Amino acid sequence: MRYLLIVFLMLLGSMTSAMAQLSVGIGLPGVSIGINLPVYPELVRVPGYPVYYAPRLNSNFFFYDGMYWVYQDDNWYASSWYNGPWGLVAPAYVPLFVLRVPVRYYRAPPVYFRDWRADAPPRWGEHWGHEWQQQRRGWDKWNRSSAPAPAPLPNYQRRYSGDRYPPAEQQRSLRGQNYRYQPRDTVVRQHYQEQAAPTAPAPGQRTPQGRPAAPRAQPPQMRNEQAPRVAPTQAPPRQSGAPGQDQRRQPPQGREKKRLPDEERGQDRN
Repeated sequence: MRYLLIVFLMLLGSMTSAMAQLSVGIGLPGVSIGINLPVYPELVRVPGYPVYYAPRLNSNFFFYDGMYWVYQDDNWYASSWYNGPWGLVAPAYVPLFVLRVPVRYYRAPPVYFRDWRADAPPRWGEHWGHEWQQQRRGWDKWNRSSAPAPAPLPNYQRRYSGDRYPPAEQQRSLRGQNYRYQPRDTVVRQHYQEQAAPTAPAPGQRTPQGRPAAPRAQPPQMRNEQAPRVAPTQAPPRQSGAPGQDQRRQPPQGREKKRLPDEERGQDRN
């Protein structure tokens, strides 16, 4: 009996620890990237960097300049809330200070990180290729003494977990009420503005009712320029004559009556 109690306590402790870490699951389409945090994670600053990481999560989870960043399955994702929804970030638009975080702060490093130095950033140029290296030239060169101060943590989000986690529409209003910080990094600001703006259906995209959205109306000047031009009406040939011309060519009836006597005299002479 005592043995069974010990085993039960060990299993219970492991389950509690797993819940406090990171539970992997499938979320709603467009809402989750496959991870689900039951509570607000513990975030610790990376020494010498304006970036935080989550040491207790089995995930490459970071916070920089007012947004969360996750590296998973060879892709970067960003969100203004700790549990998403997440937006995919192309390698060319990942903030530099996020890329500079040393390998040792990746809690679930990919296999190709294995032979890289733990105190240096990942070899992104080697991984993403020459074209990326040319676009982000000098990404790993920076003055450590001039690093910006880290953004304040949005601790108000601790109050929203589990069933209280807000949908995307409510997230925007809650952030505006409780977190006045605005991103300073140009790349982060662009990501934040894209997520903060309500999305509208693209032309031809189906609306929630299942009907295609109406195409965008063109400005008036564009409608005038693109309107089909009506070909000018061709003038009718002379031999057929227009109604007005026929009326001018026909002699008045009064003249014909005056010529009758002359014609009769001509006939009498013959």
